[in-house]
Amino acid sequence: MAGRPRPDDPDCSDVTTEPETGPAPSRPDSALPLATAPLATATSASTHAPGLAVIVGSTREGRAGPAFAEWFRDQAWNHGRFRIDLIDLADAKIPSVYPAHPDSPVREYIRRLADADAFVIVTPEYNHGYPGTLKQAIDLARSEWHAKPVGFVSYGGVAGGLRAVEQLRPVFAELHAVTVRDGVSFRNYWETFDVATRMPRADDGCNAAAIKMLDQLLWWSVALRDARSQRPYVA
Repeated sequence: MAGRPRPDDPDCSDVTTEPETGPAPSRPDSALPLATAPLATATSASTHAPGLAVIVGSTREGRAGPAFAEWFRDQAWNHGRFRIDLIDLADAKIPSVYPAHPDSPVREYIRRLADADAFVIVTPEYNHGYPGTLKQAIDLARSEWHAKPVGFVSYGGVAGGLRAVEQLRPVFAELHAVTVRDGVSFRNYWETFDVATRMPRADDGCNAAAIKMLDQLLWWSVALRDARSQRPYVA
């Protein structure tokens, strides 16, 4: 088994029980700005295409989340069937205390969720779970999640972030959202994904997995959007 990440790695706290078997691979630890404005919308399809919000779930300094989100955004762009909105929670100013009267950044964040027909959550695994800020961001909205599909891109150590995903599924079920079965995960991501170039080091099926999940999200997003337009969802 490959060596563990460095102790100061902000996105690898799911490997604290992994045996030490060698030196950590060299990889960048600096915060990664998104290549484009994080609140900008990328359009690869017509305005009638379903909207897909790709949400960066980690807000830690030095996180790898933006790199994974950009890679998946490019996959969705090439898929060509969605309008894409990349939401970085670090820029959405998610409050630690829920405001009685949401300020403008929170209202804008909720509006963007409402405009989406499908979601992809990009999440690391922290201590067998998902980031606390992500839970705060999820709980700020309610009806905006209703009757919409959710997919996951996860990354981490030996578990590839899958334990975080399994905890997120019942959260979205409670919010009347539909999580798709297939997702994308990166095990020991510092070895399998080049954060600097925002690309997998080898395909290993990750591109095909992304397309499969996008196909499932497309089916559900169109079906549920049509259903919502014909009859209000009852929650």
